[in-house]
Amino acid sequence: MPENFSHINHNGDAHMVDVSNKQITAREARAESQVLMNSETLNMIIEGKHHKGDVFATARIAGIQAAKKTWELIPLCHPLLLSKVEVNIEADIVNSCVRIESVCRLQGQTGVEMEALVAASIAALTIYDMCKAVQKDMVISQVRLLTKTGGKSGDFAI
Repeated sequence: MPENFSHINHNGDAHMVDVSNKQITAREARAESQVLMNSETLNMIIEGKHHKGDVFATARIAGIQAAKKTWELIPLCHPLLLSKVEVNIEADIVNSCVRIESVCRLQGQTGVEMEALVAASIAALTIYDMCKAVQKDMVISQVRLLTKTGGKSGDFAI
């Protein structure tokens, strides 16, 4: 097996990477997602008229909670002691969508890209879940890593 596949052992089996010899460094990742919807649905959320309550507050909490549980959802992720999880949600009236940006940070031996991506994804799914009774054809899109800092592989930004 090629040695550059860190999640595959010498037998070709998937395994969790041993990070015990890696240096502890400051690491941060930012990710985003978008939920496209009808302007009526977006206005209902913005005006606080949704019958399930504050959609953005619920999605924000769901994203934070999801980041902390990433290791339980993605099989080869390490459990991480996150020092910061932030989920920012903003309505884009012009494009009739909601943009979600997450930030995850820690001092550790492995990166937080997956935690940031999971936070942005689950926040988007929570918005969908809360609004599906009003609109079923919403589209979750643009789930992507925006930046990452720290670690051996260096920094990344789109």
